[in-house]
Amino acid sequence: MARNVECLICIVPGGANTKHMINSEVMNALGPQGVLINVARGSVVDEKELITALQEKRLGYAGLDVFEEEPIIPQELRNLDNVVLLPHVGSATIETRAAMGKLTVDNILSYHNDKTVITAVPECQRLLLSEDKKKNG
Repeated sequence: MARNVECLICIVPGGANTKHMINSEVMNALGPQGVLINVARGSVVDEKELITALQEKRLGYAGLDVFEEEPIIPQELRNLDNVVLLPHVGSATIETRAAMGKLTVDNILSYHNDKTVITAVPECQRLLLSEDKKKNG
């Protein structure tokens, strides 16, 4: 597909099945005039290969609002003039932000009431386990 388009926009879920789905083969197929836009998840694009492809002009341009090691944005990306970098703004609607705020409050209340959360964040699981360990000795 990448050979047949000028611009490839990534809008897929993150996870093991899509990790580095956009690799050197896809970037080379887009070519030196091609544009890669990733608004999905940082893990979808092989970021090291992306940097190399952009530096070597094998890929023309990139627009990113997600990064593989967020919140860290590699300096190599920042130094390129053929890439546009933005903060992730996919949730920037009034309705979505209101729902996010309500979910945050609901999670805090749930944790306060029974030490569970509605939507656990996998990266924070260790904090809950650490808290349990302190309480149980």
